[in-house]
Amino acid sequence: MEKFVRLISMAPFFLLLCLPFALAGHDYGQALSKSILFFEAQRSGYLPHNQRVTWRSNSGLNDGKASGVDLVGGYYDAGDNVKFGLPMAFTITMMSWSIIEYGKQLGSSGELGHAMNAVKWGTDYLIKAHPQPDVLYGEVGDGNTDHHCWQRPEDMTTDRRAYKIDPSNPGSDLAGETAAAMAAASIVFRRSNPSYANELLTHARQLFDFADKYRGKYDSSITVAQKYYRSVSGYNDELLWAAAWMYQATNNQYYLNYLGNNGDSMGGTGWGMTEFGWDVKYAGVQTLVAKFLMQGKAGLHAPVFEKYQQKAEYFMCSCLGKGGRNVQKTPGGLIFRQRWNNMQFVTSASFLTTVYSDYLASAGRNLNCAAGNVAPTQLLAFAKSQVDYILGDNPRATSYMVGYGNNYPRQVHHRGSSIVSYKVDPTFVTCRGGYATWFSRKGSDPNLLTGAIVGGPDAYDNFADERDNYEQTEPATYNNAPLLGLLARLSGGHGGYNQLLPVVVPAPIEKKPAPQTKITPAPASTSAPVAIVQKTTATWIAKGKTYYRYSTIVTNKSAKELKDIKLSISKLYGPLWGLTKSGNFYAFPSWITSLAAGKSLEFVYVHSASAADVSVSSYTLA
Repeated sequence: MEKFVRLISMAPFFLLLCLPFALAGHDYGQALSKSILFFEAQRSGYLPHNQRVTWRSNSGLNDGKASGVDLVGGYYDAGDNVKFGLPMAFTITMMSWSIIEYGKQLGSSGELGHAMNAVKWGTDYLIKAHPQPDVLYGEVGDGNTDHHCWQRPEDMTTDRRAYKIDPSNPGSDLAGETAAAMAAASIVFRRSNPSYANELLTHARQLFDFADKYRGKYDSSITVAQKYYRSVSGYNDELLWAAAWMYQATNNQYYLNYLGNNGDSMGGTGWGMTEFGWDVKYAGVQTLVAKFLMQGKAGLHAPVFEKYQQKAEYFMCSCLGKGGRNVQKTPGGLIFRQRWNNMQFVTSASFLTTVYSDYLASAGRNLNCAAGNVAPTQLLAFAKSQVDYILGDNPRATSYMVGYGNNYPRQVHHRGSSIVSYKVDPTFVTCRGGYATWFSRKGSDPNLLTGAIVGGPDAYDNFADERDNYEQTEPATYNNAPLLGLLARLSGGHGGYNQLLPVVVPAPIEKKPAPQTKITPAPASTSAPVAIVQKTTATWIAKGKTYYRYSTIVTNKSAKELKDIKLSISKLYGPLWGLTKSGNFYAFPSWITSLAAGKSLEFVYVHSASAADVSVSSYTLA
């Protein structure tokens, strides 16, 4: 073993490398592939032979049995093992909308087949959950007992009771969202699997009629859902949302009339929203109806549809910060709605601004905001800024997509990923034993939950990568669903067609990945074993002061393994992430014990001054 002690100085703005992580843009195609892969980790039931997330196994194989119905399959919503019908249906609706709008780009990326498989895994379950025209099962499992346990899905010992809505116990919001999901998915499969598309449409029609005829909130019937997915907005938004999707899927004038006749009384023309998600659908309805208006389909309902569009544009302007009431944003520029899983609102809002940008561009229109006219490209630029923040362009230089980039969450609040794979060690994990052994463990997850979008940072861009920090580290399917379209659009461009023309989703063609080109970094200007470079990657103004984010890359230029390093950092006036403070020096972060030959680590810091002075005090090569 050789030990060296040397002082290596550096010029603060000396540039050596341009890493894709934070300095040279993002690989949206790679992020798209990972975001779809996440859904395979959330699968319940018998896993298929082509399952790509191999650390998962079959689970929930008796779901529905006690109620005399087959409810095997579907998705676990987040980091637990419950199947909640409302967010699952919304997830499927948003995945389908992504494919409807950007199927061409998904096809070019080779991911259309995987995206359609993700939708079908959900709709196959929804078909099972709808055994009769006026009966819909809306939950399997109980959040209270499930949250008492920390077990892999493969080991579940929690209550798997199934809960339903029917004419005596209605749930218009749940039935309406499920109708929307079935209708949207029928468009996805219309060309490649017409018989399946027709089956979905039959279920969608029945569910819409059920939702409209027997009015009521689903969480008044399935009361165990109240603590987890309470329908705060009621059911009027879901009825309008379902009608919009039924019209898009069938072109039946009945559903267009429904939107026109009920827009005022049900809030479609009255509510100006600054959020969109699994509970509140108004902004989504307003965006779709604005599309119908721009397509020239409104007819006698044009005056009402124009009011829908005004509210849609209210939402868009608020996202841009150009409206009368704007969304809150963090100092780093991220939409901020709430502490618990804020990222769900980021991805869904960004999706709406993306599709509306394309609708406006196709119609040759600008956006009318309180602050003046806005070009459609500004909406797309806003969505891109949100996606880039998620992927690492933020004050912490943290990717909030697991497995993307170098600095992403390692302790995700997720039962399956945090416990050793059943295939590696099938030893039964008990309900409370999982908490003692795995939940409380401070190390990285044994299974990488690739593609998961976690809850994200707080209102000040702060984030704690800790498993018990469920508000920030728990993922959810509805965080990822809008990203399919967003990333396909950013990766594949506009697609060269009018977004207001009739939709034809292409048949999926599996595309072999292109060979990866190896990029050789520019040679260092020094023969020193450790090279350090840094660059300004972001600037912003907060309370009249200009802040800078600096990305610093430490590279092992030697042919040996770097076992230990001590960095001296002076003229630092703000927070630093990616290193561990050790006395007067900084050392490897907790998730890195050494640096192989040729490898790099990145740390970032933020302050309102020029770059700090960074130097190597000592290091050890082995």
